[in-house]
Amino acid sequence: MVNMTGKTIVITGASSGIGEATAEKFANEGANVVLAARREERLEEIKNKISSENGSIAIKKTDVTSREQMQELADLL
Repeated sequence: MVNMTGKTIVITGASSGIGEATAEKFANEGANVVLAARREERLEEIKNKISSENGSIAIKKTDVTSREQMQELADLL
């Protein structure tokens, strides 16, 4: 298993389903997680729900069909 502590993971579609579960898993493994999706209020809820002792959790409202918004997401890194 790979040590995720200090790694940065960007998850699009993080507001539900597999994206949400993946975000929680990586955060629990100590990764720095960036949650991206269109529903910003839902991203806030997930951020507050996930506990990350070793990493950080950030959110970015992002529509993956928008080149501009995808560039803004990439610029966060």
